[in-house]
Amino acid sequence: MADQERMNRGSEYITEPEQDVITIRDARDEIYQEETAAEIATPAPAERRRASDDDTTTDGRGLGYSALALSILSLFILPVLFGAAGIVLGIAARRRGAALGSWAIGIGTISILIGLFILPFF
Repeated sequence: MADQERMNRGSEYITEPEQDVITIRDARDEIYQEETAAEIATPAPAERRRASDDDTTTDGRGLGYSALALSILSLFILPVLFGAAGIVLGIAARRRGAALGSWAIGIGTISILIGLFILPFF
């Protein structure tokens, strides 16, 4: 009902007594007085942090030491279990850039081979 009344009123002539100017206003202008704005600048792109060479070697160093420790321990106790764990951690350390990962993989592999094929004969 209110919408029909607004549409029927149409345009109104309003005189402003101080300025003697006649302005034409639509009835809809009085109802919808909203302020809108658009962004002028484009949004800034999200920053991605790239790991430098120093970060990759230090990130894998602790993992490499633990992999090497497990691989050496596998030479004496539970070669299949600790050797496999040393190999898995060695691969993870190698992906992060630690050279100790290669040593852990090699020692773990040798430990498993000795444990499976040579130790049963003793």
